[in-house]
Amino acid sequence: MNAFKFSHPIHVRYGDLDPQGHVNNAAYLTYFEHGRLHYLMHLGLFSPEQSFLEIGIILASAEITYRQPIHFGQDVRVAVAITRLGNKSMDMAYRLYLSADQTVLAEGSTVLVTFDYHSGATIPIPQHWRQVIQRFEGLPER
Repeated sequence: MNAFKFSHPIHVRYGDLDPQGHVNNAAYLTYFEHGRLHYLMHLGLFSPEQSFLEIGIILASAEITYRQPIHFGQDVRVAVAITRLGNKSMDMAYRLYLSADQTVLAEGSTVLVTFDYHSGATIPIPQHWRQVIQRFEGLPER
């Protein structure tokens, strides 16, 4: 868990379950998204008062490795880190784990692209975002 400097609790909802009684595979992406949003809020890059159009990122790809099923009532957290900053994209890593003993339930990654929703075009990562993320994650400056 040491590689992750941020984590957020996940509330496993009854609606997240599949007929077998564990969390449906598709809900994992929602858990990652929830962690991603709270990560940005933690860094001061987004606030609840802003429009989602102001976040300025879109999901380009996602990958999940499922380790163990998640069940209703479990105390779960999602850890989030940005592992790479490119010119217009960034990589995020995720880990879902049990709060009690840090048993890893799933791991994943996404590629996010910075985007201007008003012009409909990709944009360079804003310098302010780059500085805040580099400082928080300890990533090298470019």
